[in-house]
Amino acid sequence: MSANLNILKSFANEYKEQNSIKEIVYEDGLVGDIKKTIDKLLDEKFHPSIQLQSVLNKQLRRARYPMEVAITGQFSAGKSTFLNALLSRNILPTGITPVTSKVNFINYGEDFKLKITYYSGAQEFAPIESIADFTDQRQDDMKNIKYLTLYAPLPILKEISFVDTPGLNSQSQSDTDVTRRVLKDVGGIIWLTLIDNAGKLSEAQVLEEYMQHFKNKSLCVLNQKDKLTPEQVVTTTNYVKEKFSKYFAKVVPISAIKALEGRAKEKDILIEDENINLLTQLKKELLTKDIEDSADIEKLLTEHKNKIKSIRLSDTSSNIKLLEDSNIQEVLDFIETTIRPQASEAKEFAIKKDLRSFCDILIKEYETIIKVYDALVEVLESCEKKVEEAFENIHKKYSKELFNIYNSLETVMEKIASETFKNIKRKKSVRFEESKSLFGEKIEKFEYETFWIDSDAVYKALFYDDQTVDKMFKRSIKLLKNIELDTDEAFRDVYRLIKSDVVKWQEPYELIRKQREIASDIEFSNTRHFAAKVYENVLKAFHKAILENISALRKKFAYFNGALSYSYIQTTQATIAHFEQQIIESEELYKKEPSRFSISHPREDEIVAKLKANFGFEKIEDFLTSKRNYLFKIIKYSKEQYLDINKDRIEFIKNKKEQYLQKIKDLEKIKEEI
Repeated sequence: MSANLNILKSFANEYKEQNSIKEIVYEDGLVGDIKKTIDKLLDEKFHPSIQLQSVLNKQLRRARYPMEVAITGQFSAGKSTFLNALLSRNILPTGITPVTSKVNFINYGEDFKLKITYYSGAQEFAPIESIADFTDQRQDDMKNIKYLTLYAPLPILKEISFVDTPGLNSQSQSDTDVTRRVLKDVGGIIWLTLIDNAGKLSEAQVLEEYMQHFKNKSLCVLNQKDKLTPEQVVTTTNYVKEKFSKYFAKVVPISAIKALEGRAKEKDILIEDENINLLTQLKKELLTKDIEDSADIEKLLTEHKNKIKSIRLSDTSSNIKLLEDSNIQEVLDFIETTIRPQASEAKEFAIKKDLRSFCDILIKEYETIIKVYDALVEVLESCEKKVEEAFENIHKKYSKELFNIYNSLETVMEKIASETFKNIKRKKSVRFEESKSLFGEKIEKFEYETFWIDSDAVYKALFYDDQTVDKMFKRSIKLLKNIELDTDEAFRDVYRLIKSDVVKWQEPYELIRKQREIASDIEFSNTRHFAAKVYENVLKAFHKAILENISALRKKFAYFNGALSYSYIQTTQATIAHFEQQIIESEELYKKEPSRFSISHPREDEIVAKLKANFGFEKIEDFLTSKRNYLFKIIKYSKEQYLDINKDRIEFIKNKKEQYLQKIKDLEKIKEEI
């Protein structure tokens, strides 16, 4: 029992652990902040698009990407040599002509290699030694290359990514435009110019056009200071500082050649090179030889140790002198103390600005969707007055027509009554009465006048010789059928009125598409689907109600039509029979007590009343002329039903809209927290 209990507890704990929501812990700093924002924006409730995921991942890569420093200038001022000096390696091709025709991104990589990216989107890799083949702007086949990326396993590139630009006097205007965009986006700019050419009018014009907005992150480097005397270097530097003060935070004279020579022979650099060479050779050995044959590997390791030892024991005084003379340290200090803090701050500001802009875009797209639902609510609300008026007009129009039918039927009743009354005829009759006298009892004979109804004459006048009554009844039945059909169509027109406005709303929104790539495809697909299914979502309830009301009217019209179709001849016969019996009964009473009773003579209004009673005219009157007749009741119920349905559908649509309003609130909160 105890063992089973322990198994159950173990299972429960395991289940609890697997299903518990674990709080995600984000790393401190910009990357952690971005990850947190990305997770929020990619929440399933937003149905995020692939494009949004892509741009957010780019922001994450951007945050992790090293600071970018662009090297540019008006013409060939030894940019490649200068960059080689910063890298402490003679990697980039150098020459006396302006050969850099493409933007070269110099990034960290595990191996030395070159990636060529074409305008078509295609990419290829090449040995780093072949970089000159892809950078010479004198070659025509360079026009298809978009940019180059040089990868090198150099520690400095883990912190800084250098961008070697074509320069602002490139032979290609498109390359110049690329350089302008690079200058705007990078964290820092090093403007490289020849010290004996600095400050000329042509350079001032270029700086005015391209560099006037980048002072805080820009350094002016005057190269080849070794060509001038110390006094000339100071004079030129001061002149450039004064003349170009609005373009650069600092002006530094250097010798790129000395800097390259000095940095390439620094102990740390030499040791680093040996480590890289060792790794390269080890890879080669392991790929080409049996791993158990370790003699060559041991030899490589021994040689490597000896070289490292030799480097550490070497005299670097001349090297230090070269670096001091080159003045390259001032450039490195400026990068570290001025560019890096600003670049870090600028990058964080730019990334967070972009993240906020993504929120704004998503909010605007949701607002676009909300407008779809708002437009439908507006349509339904604006329909209310028109629909109510349409129902009122049905009642007004067909109430008059029903009243006309009633008048026609009443005329028929009056005509039958009039003809019956005309044929109430007088006749002589006798009665006998016992009387007592002195001579005994005797029976006396009295003559009196009584009445009889010539029913044959009535029937002949009304139904056989003259077809007027028959025609009047048939006309009333036909009118009633027409009213039934017309009211049926009028009710359908009420639905069509609603449907017409809703379909006008539907047409553009069935094709609605997102305006911005990062917006959710699913959200807009759902919106299109809602518009496409507007009958099921909205119209069906109205349609069903209208059809139910039409059915109710038809049933009532069917009943009334049946009442009219009842034989008016039989009704007349029954009425005449009633009054004939009334005359007979009154005559019998008169015979017995002539002083108390009189013989009945039906009045015309009495005949009309009896005809109506036999014909069920009270119900007919209620159906046709009552202020609360059946048409009024159906219309009243239809209006109330319509308003209830409209309110319900509007509430349904607003609930749909509320989901998007909530998502906007969530996005606004995410934006505030960035």
